[in-house]
Amino acid sequence: MIIESLLDTDLYKFTMQQVVFHRFPQATAEYEFRLRSQGIDLRPYADEIKAEIAHLCDLRLNDEEIAYLQSIRYLHPSYVEALERFELDPQAVSITTDGEFAITVKGNWFQTILFEVPLLSIVNEVYFRNTQPMTEALRAEGRRRLDEKCRWIAEARLPRFNLIEFGTRRRYSRDWQGEVISELKSRLPDTLMGTSNVHFARTHGLRPFGTMAHEILQACQAFAPLAEFQKFALETWMQEYRGDLGIALSDVVGMDAFLNDFDRLFSKAYDGARHDSGDPYEWGEKLIRHYTKYGVDPRTKAAVFSDGLTIPKALDLARHFQGRILTSFGVGTNLTNDLGVEPLQIVIKMTRCNGRPVAKLSDSPGKTICKDQVYLDYLRGVFGV
Repeated sequence: MIIESLLDTDLYKFTMQQVVFHRFPQATAEYEFRLRSQGIDLRPYADEIKAEIAHLCDLRLNDEEIAYLQSIRYLHPSYVEALERFELDPQAVSITTDGEFAITVKGNWFQTILFEVPLLSIVNEVYFRNTQPMTEALRAEGRRRLDEKCRWIAEARLPRFNLIEFGTRRRYSRDWQGEVISELKSRLPDTLMGTSNVHFARTHGLRPFGTMAHEILQACQAFAPLAEFQKFALETWMQEYRGDLGIALSDVVGMDAFLNDFDRLFSKAYDGARHDSGDPYEWGEKLIRHYTKYGVDPRTKAAVFSDGLTIPKALDLARHFQGRILTSFGVGTNLTNDLGVEPLQIVIKMTRCNGRPVAKLSDSPGKTICKDQVYLDYLRGVFGV
C-alpha cells in the first residue's frame, strides 16, 4: 500500500493540528481537491484510490513513532498523547465520479486536518503506477537528473545554500522519494538541511521542517474580524509556540496585505517569512525593505522560498540575495517527481471553516481558491487586492 505510516506527511500538518487541538477543538472544516492539469481523467482509478484511503484510515501511530514525536521539543505532551489514540475517519472523505473526479473532506477540523498530504500522495502514486509505472529506463533517467542537480549544487560553491526536501504531496512514489532523500543526504550532507516529511526525517535521521500552511490562516478568517484575521493568526501562533516555528506564510491575501499586518512586533518576533506565490525576486526585495523600514537587520532574518522551485532557480535566488538576507529553499516536485514524466498539478485546500467560506488570495492568480464568489469579492475589497 502507498501510505504505511501516519507520519508520512508534512510536519506542518502536525504543528497546525496542535494549534487546533489546544485552541479550536470544536471547529469544523471542509476541503476540496483540485486538479489543475489539463486533459487528465482520474475517474478510472477511483476504486483503487478508495482502497488506499481505506488502508490509510486503518493506520495508527506505533510506540516508536509516538516516541519520536515526543522527542520534538515544540510538540506538547498533551497533544502527542491525543495522537496515541488518533485515527482518520473514512466517512469524512467522499469521492465522486459523476462528471469530473472529485474529492471532498468534511468534519471536525482536528480529525480531518491530517488527510490532505496523504490523499495527494495516494492520487499521485495511483495515477503514475497505472499510466507510467517505474521501469529501469525511467529510474535511470530519474537518477541521471538527480545526479545532475547534485553536481549543479556542488559546482555552484555557494557558501550557504540551504536545501529542504519538500516533495511529499506531488511525489512520483513513496519509494522514489526515499531514494531521492538518501541520495541528497549522501551527496550533499552540508547542503541538505532536512525534509518536510516526518516519516523520512525519522527514518533517515534528518531534521523535520515546517511551520504553518495556508490552511491555518484561512481558518482564522472564520474566527476573527476579517480585517484582523492575519494578525489574529500570527498572534495565536506566537502564543502556541512561544518563539519556536517562527516562519510566517506571506501570501494568503498577497504579500502587500501581509506586510501591512506584519508590523514591528511580528517583524522582530518571527524568524522570517515563506514565499509561495508571485515573483520570488520581487517578494524578497519587498521583505528586505520591510525589515529595513522597522530597523531590523534583514541579514538576521530568513526568507524561505518554496513556490515551484527548480534547483537552477533556487541557486539563482541564493546568488541574488547572498549576504542580504538568510535564505533556504524548499524544493518539492523538481526533486521527487522529475523522471521525465509530466507531474500532476493537484491540491487539496480548505474551502469552509465552521460552515463559513474561507479563501486564499494568492499572488499567482491561478492559485486563488474560494467556492463563494461573493465572499471572495468581499475579501478583495477588505484588503484592497
